[in-house]
Amino acid sequence: MRQHLYSVRDRVLPLIDFFYPPFKRIMPLQTFRYAVSGASNTFLGLLSYYIAYKFIFRGQDFHFGFYALKSHVAALVVSFVVSFLVGFFLMKYVVFDDSKIRGRVQLFRYLLVCVFNLTINLVLLKFLVEVCDIYPIFAQMGTTVVVVLVSYLAQRHFSFKRIPEPTYLEDEPQDGNLKI
Repeated sequence: MRQHLYSVRDRVLPLIDFFYPPFKRIMPLQTFRYAVSGASNTFLGLLSYYIAYKFIFRGQDFHFGFYALKSHVAALVVSFVVSFLVGFFLMKYVVFDDSKIRGRVQLFRYLLVCVFNLTINLVLLKFLVEVCDIYPIFAQMGTTVVVVLVSYLAQRHFSFKRIPEPTYLEDEPQDGNLKI
């Protein structure tokens, strides 16, 4: 399985990096990769939201057992699942491949950030749709802007942060004792 992930990564990275030269003076390569991966995943999330809202739930409440989800919330759940899976792959193997944190820790941290982002998204979406009476697809596009900003900061500094390598000066003893 891991070999297949790296195979896909080896096809995706050259494609993204091909478009990097015009942006070289504006941003580092990792930021460019994040922007492209994030934009692609955001587009996929919005597309899956649109498909779920229009064609799966058809604007109707989704009833399951004892509870019913409004169609815009049910579409958000579908979009979250799709974006979570694709987004983790892109962040781990394409953008933040320099992180030395174990994969399962990254996945857990990524899940925490995604759930936090989902909460922000849900609160904003419910407010814009149910209070401000904005059409759900446009409301979702608006909340995406806020969530993307929060997500980048959280992923870079929490989920996939780089652990600095220990540095030792040649003249300093490595056992912690000072030479006098």
